[in-house]
Amino acid sequence: MLAACQDRVLRVAIDGPDAAGKTTLADELAGTLTDRGRPVIRASVDGFHQPRDTRRRRGPLSPKGYFLDAFDYASLRRLLLDPLSPAGDRRYRTAAFDHLSDSPLDCPAREAGVDAVLLVDGVFLLRDELRDYWDLTVFLQISPTESLRRALRRDVILLGSPAEVRERYEARYLPGQELYQACAAPRDHADVLIDHEHPQDPRVLRWPA
Repeated sequence: MLAACQDRVLRVAIDGPDAAGKTTLADELAGTLTDRGRPVIRASVDGFHQPRDTRRRRGPLSPKGYFLDAFDYASLRRLLLDPLSPAGDRRYRTAAFDHLSDSPLDCPAREAGVDAVLLVDGVFLLRDELRDYWDLTVFLQISPTESLRRALRRDVILLGSPAEVRERYEARYLPGQELYQACAAPRDHADVLIDHEHPQDPRVLRWPA
């Protein structure tokens, strides 16, 4: 499917709840495409966070704050998606902000090959203001229980303790995903829908004709 378009940059979004396996899938797909000789641009919405004060202006545990304020979509469009669109100049940047140090990044611009594939992973990529940018969209579906279970295994070092992980997910991240589902219905709009509850045995629920 991804190998079919050779005369322009193909823009692919891999979306899903927190800890759904988006980055792992995108990295695996990038490796496969590279092995086949297709140039790949890897990016993540995590490279386009808002500053901490903006992300937390509704409160550090606000689900609305997560859905509405976490990411700088204007920079994502201006630096990455617009340049790699059919009318763009193909000079792009893959990140603008380091949320861990809460500081801007000054990444040099690169020029994409005309046959490159852009693979972007992250949450909320099928929201209304981004949906038309993608040539192909993938949504990894997992339950809130599984999202929290994986987070308790993955995010303790980052967030400090299992209790902090649980509080952050139950108060902010999982309700933020519910807002996203209600506002944007990403499962309905994704070209490819995958049940990723058991990543060792994923089930493809939708595949484009």
